Amino acid sequence: MAAWTRAIRTISRKYATSTHEHASSEQTVLLWKRISFFVGFPAIGLAMLNCYLNHQAHHHDEPPEFIAYDHLRIRTKKFPWGDGNHSLFHNPKTNPLPEGYEQ
Repeated sequence: MAAWTRAIRTISRKYATSTHEHASSEQTVLLWKRISFFVGFPAIGLAMLNCYLNHQAHHHDEPPEFIAYDHLRIRTKKFPWGDGNHSLFHNPKTNPLPEGYEQ
């Protein structure tokens, strides 16, 4: 933790504003460019890898047991597309119909 504090202090002193506005501006641009390349992009890449691995681990899980509760999936009128029973973004693996999952 102390090493991070020393590194941040060194960076902040190096890029601190000075009397020369133009030089400080270029240093600030360089700082944020480096932060973007060495912190931002790797963080985005790690987040993408985490999402992919999590998807692969749970991709073949079975859907939960269907329980036909009275208050869920009430259809007072048909949907205006398809057969009227499927929602617009219906996924047969995860979205049950009022009767249960499609097989």
